[in-house]
Amino acid sequence: MKYKSGGSILDLGCSSGGFLASLEGPAWKRAGIEMSEAVAQKAKARCGAEVFVGDILDAPYSEGQFDVITCFHVFEHLYQPKEVLACVSRWLKPGGIFYTMMPNIDSAGARIFGSYWYALELPRHLFHFSPASLRKLAASAGLEEVSITTHREVFLEASVRYINDELLRRLGYVRKPMAEVTPPGIPWRVVRKAFRLTIRPVLSGMASFAGDGESIHAILRKA
Repeated sequence: MKYKSGGSILDLGCSSGGFLASLEGPAWKRAGIEMSEAVAQKAKARCGAEVFVGDILDAPYSEGQFDVITCFHVFEHLYQPKEVLACVSRWLKPGGIFYTMMPNIDSAGARIFGSYWYALELPRHLFHFSPASLRKLAASAGLEEVSITTHREVFLEASVRYINDELLRRLGYVRKPMAEVTPPGIPWRVVRKAFRLTIRPVLSGMASFAGDGESIHAILRKA
């Protein structure tokens, strides 16, 4: 990692431990938090990290315990993000780093597609943030900005599908949800691949005229 080369690290919403597994070695003492007991067991088996099962606010960590805390596309799912960020600040050592990623509600994709923007993911996403609102929230928790950037990820195909689904629904036809759709055949996959290699990059580039990127990458430091 660019800002820390080792120490104690906590991954909020560590899932099956993929990120923590990537830090295997003597440099890092790894820990995670995961709501699902079954998924937490997979994380422990995969990377050997200590994983607390339950809500982040119930985790028993002490003040100044961690050098780094990470949170990858979990923050938008939290019921109490302000309280969780206060915990993050308390658990970090002075100079400790909090690295988080989340959708950007003040992005080109959100402006272009509105309520059909795929990254809204209602009702799974409980809160949405912009760089400006995240800065204010971080400052209230005693975290200072090191870097807040946005990255382009328009979710073009998924968002357009939502629009098509709505149009078809008005015509009386309801398609299967994306999670239940069977994999497409080879001809359609060839067409899709060609689209992704040619037209999609152009459309994604044009989206820059409508606003910032759709994914926030924030690096915050405890003062």
